[in-house]
Amino acid sequence: MKVGILAGGVGSRLSEETVVKPKPMVEIGGRPILWHIMRHYATHGFNEFSVALGYKGEYIKKYFVDYSSLTGSLSVDMGSGGVERHGDQAALDWKIDLIETGISTNTGGRIKRLQEFMGNETFMLTWGDGVSDIDLTKLLAFHRSHGKLATLTAVHPAARFGQLEIVGDQITEFSEKPQTKQGWINGAFFVLEPAIFDYIEGDDTAWDYGPMVQLAKEGQLMAYKHEGFWQCMDTLREKNLLNELWDSGKAPWKTWANK
Repeated sequence: MKVGILAGGVGSRLSEETVVKPKPMVEIGGRPILWHIMRHYATHGFNEFSVALGYKGEYIKKYFVDYSSLTGSLSVDMGSGGVERHGDQAALDWKIDLIETGISTNTGGRIKRLQEFMGNETFMLTWGDGVSDIDLTKLLAFHRSHGKLATLTAVHPAARFGQLEIVGDQITEFSEKPQTKQGWINGAFFVLEPAIFDYIEGDDTAWDYGPMVQLAKEGQLMAYKHEGFWQCMDTLREKNLLNELWDSGKAPWKTWANK
């Protein structure tokens, strides 16, 4: 099953980093957040990816072209120019389509541009700037159980401020910016049927507006409720939060054994 990842946005709210690289290449623990997302999918057996490129897409292409050489051990014959790789430090059994979808193409348009790479079968889709500990195998089983065209993962948003539990006037519990316990938002991590491409008119279509609104009206959009960890990376504060979690050794989305 293919996994589509949208990685073409500018990421203006992370301009400290994105002036030189696309947002999915901003690093968490020394690796791009895009790599973290792909590792999570691969842990569940989904290792074929189609990445929709846009802003500074060449940065992403170069990263994956150079990945094995830059992360593994090498022997270089300077006379012949031959390069021999050693060990399995960088061994990842991924297949990746890196697809130019245009600098100004909207989210729905980027999804439409993936159509020829997805084939006529169920596929997964997410954004290249958010991580979660979602059980993707259970997500897929839920999608197959209801028979609709689209499933999105519904998550609780993170609170902007510390959350208080108060009894009388006494604070009995203080949580520093936790995920809220009420309300649901779109957390991406979609499972989709190929018929959804018919809902996208072209490059100017925003996925969250026309297509998803119409799918909901027709009863074709279902929510997989995820109560666990989810975090997007829209701001420098959120990037720092994810790095702190990684450095602590307690990153909830790290479902694989080795770095």
